[in-house]
Amino acid sequence: MPDPAQQLQQVYLAGFELKTFERFPNCVGVVRDNCIALLIAGPDGLRMLGTPGWQIGDALGVLTEIGGRKVFQAKHEIIEATADRLKELSQFRADLERLLAAS
Repeated sequence: MPDPAQQLQQVYLAGFELKTFERFPNCVGVVRDNCIALLIAGPDGLRMLGTPGWQIGDALGVLTEIGGRKVFQAKHEIIEATADRLKELSQFRADLERLLAAS
């Protein structure tokens, strides 16, 4: 089993910021630029809890669709899911998955 502490160190050294959230005491938040994912320890090391999203204040904005357009939403706050933001989020997810798999 990969060591979660070692995995977090690799993620941090790759330029991701680590955060904790009161609402998710068993998770570690991983942030780069405006993208965010929650990681949780499991039998095979760290894994993403749900899907990464866009950081909106101190919350994770999930990708959803409103009125036929893609947006990131955290409670009542909404940010447009532009092509650039979606590309950035896709790269964030791919980089994070690669780091976690390499452990």
